[in-house]
Amino acid sequence: MTEDTAGGGTTVALVESPVQLLNVLEWAYQGGTVIPLTVVVLPPTEPLSRGQLRRMAELAMDDGLEVRWQEARGGAGPLRTMTSLARPLRRARRVVLGDPFSRYVQTLLTIVKAREVVVVDDGTATMEFTAQLARGERFVRWHRSGRGGGARGMLFAPVASAARRRLTPAGGAGAAGTRVEVFTSMPVVDPPEGLKVTANEFAWTRSRFGPPSVGAATDLVGTSLVETGVVDHDRYLEAVASLTKVYGATRYFAHRRERADKLHRLHQHTGLEIVRPDLPLEIIARRGPIGRTIVSFPSTVVHTLPLALAGTGVKVAVCEVDASWLTETASPRAQGFLSSVAGAARERRGVDGLPVGPATATGWSGAPAASV
Repeated sequence: MTEDTAGGGTTVALVESPVQLLNVLEWAYQGGTVIPLTVVVLPPTEPLSRGQLRRMAELAMDDGLEVRWQEARGGAGPLRTMTSLARPLRRARRVVLGDPFSRYVQTLLTIVKAREVVVVDDGTATMEFTAQLARGERFVRWHRSGRGGGARGMLFAPVASAARRRLTPAGGAGAAGTRVEVFTSMPVVDPPEGLKVTANEFAWTRSRFGPPSVGAATDLVGTSLVETGVVDHDRYLEAVASLTKVYGATRYFAHRRERADKLHRLHQHTGLEIVRPDLPLEIIARRGPIGRTIVSFPSTVVHTLPLALAGTGVKVAVCEVDASWLTETASPRAQGFLSSVAGAARERRGVDGLPVGPATATGWSGAPAASV
């Protein structure tokens, strides 16, 4: 494991997605040079995510980080992972986490002895993590109902409770004496006592790539809201078709979790060029070419792209999700959470809002989208 020159001991990062690895790099780069650390990649089984993780791992190694690829799923994977990582995690002075909601990460936290933990962005989930931490609640992803979890959830409950205690900052109720930092580009409202919040400005991405060539067209950014059961499939396609027609969009940057059959139907219905990025969109957009306007539904990118593309003149806008688009099984919290993501982007990043529902077909909500 790599020695941490910032204060002795080692720093180990646990990541499961390309975005998490990107934000580990952003955290390590804050001082202008990358802090040495070891990144343990716990890859999912989904092929596109694995491909993006491979590419991000190459970039991390190019910048001097040690990367360890650890197959943690299927068969003997979980037990082998616990055994393999037990010693380095116990010896680590500081641990960087990409997803505090992950059961793998929560399980690995049971063998962590470090009293310094950094949580880097895993997209909009960071907003829910800090809010639940402040309220002392059980960690539940915003798009899930949070009801029960069945027998498996009951068996895992002691591990989840231990993880919540470990991630409660020293000074907070039920804290385990841990120094906890959240490194984020997302808004943190009323953080819990003792939590250190550090802004992620995407300095590494801007220093490493671009500036991009900017075209005249509009690009759309896809989401996995259908795949997570939040938004109805047909309503989503209708909304994308409307945005394509009104704003003259030509490309659709697919989320890595979007299903191939959904994207095929979307292409047939709209004529959009479907782009499957091989890296997180912040890097893809920074490398270019990119459209003059980028339109997204409420998601992480309406907060991160204005930072990654600062000074380029690219406009970012967010299309609200109407309540009528939600599925019957969507979490009761879904509408409020998505509205908060869009509202915070408008307030903090100058992102313009587009009308929801049938009004989408009428055009922009008002002033031109904010230029970044």
